[in-house]
Amino acid sequence: MRAVVRQSRASYPAWQGRPGPGIRIAKAVALAVVVLLVLFPMWTVVATSLAEPQDVIANGGWVVWPRRVSFEAYAEILDGGIVTRALLVSAGVTVVGTALSLACTVALAYALSRPGRYGGRPVLLLVLFTFLFPPGMIPLFLVVRSTGLFDQYAALVLPFLVNVFNLVVMRGFFQSIPAELLEAARIDGAGDWAVLWRVVLPLSKAVLAVVGLFYAVAYWNRFFEAIIYFNDQSKWPIGTVLRQYVTSGADITGEASAVAAPQSTQMAVVVLATAPIVCVYPFLQRYFVKGVLTGALKA
Repeated sequence: MRAVVRQSRASYPAWQGRPGPGIRIAKAVALAVVVLLVLFPMWTVVATSLAEPQDVIANGGWVVWPRRVSFEAYAEILDGGIVTRALLVSAGVTVVGTALSLACTVALAYALSRPGRYGGRPVLLLVLFTFLFPPGMIPLFLVVRSTGLFDQYAALVLPFLVNVFNLVVMRGFFQSIPAELLEAARIDGAGDWAVLWRVVLPLSKAVLAVVGLFYAVAYWNRFFEAIIYFNDQSKWPIGTVLRQYVTSGADITGEASAVAAPQSTQMAVVVLATAPIVCVYPFLQRYFVKGVLTGALKA
């Protein structure tokens, strides 16, 4: 029996065989090093945000393990000031933008995934053309200004309503649904909207979750567009505030001052800006393989 097992293992290629103890230990050490390299900076940011300002100054600006946990920095930036308004703006833009983008992407992807639709191929080529040749910053700025979206929250949503990559992935996923299933629904008297709502969408939860996460992350992290399209700084999202008051070192209170915010306050802004996405990601991570790979391979 052992001889048969050894012979069968020997017939496998080297990359399909079970690694020995040395290889497995080396992999474990490599993974542990990678995890530490990723988690240590994140932990340092969180620990600095929870440390007292005197402790941060005494340690040269960064704290790995605070002597006493303090939420003073969070209380300071969540007292109704710039950061609070920016978080509300980002949350509103993310929720509304993600819902609108998902609705438009689903409708367009479903229409382009059905064969024999009149005008489907020219529309698909037009969409792919914008993917290969994006409009650029200045033409987009002129469009936003000419359409009256300047200084409006809609400027952060409407110009980015449909992402071509997400559209292609979702169209590929819709094409993987058996056509016989859709034809059976049509024989039962279902129209296009009924087939989409009752058949296609219940089978597409994975790609909806993944594409929704892509849109949510894009809307939450949007900062450069707010700098270009907004003159009123009270309308800035959290990404722009993060860039202005942490990266550039401006005063977090918004007053005209050359004194930068304390390091603990800056790191608290970083934590608040990244925490929502970090909390949502683990719940949707299990849909990545089925949602993205199925749609991408089919597309």
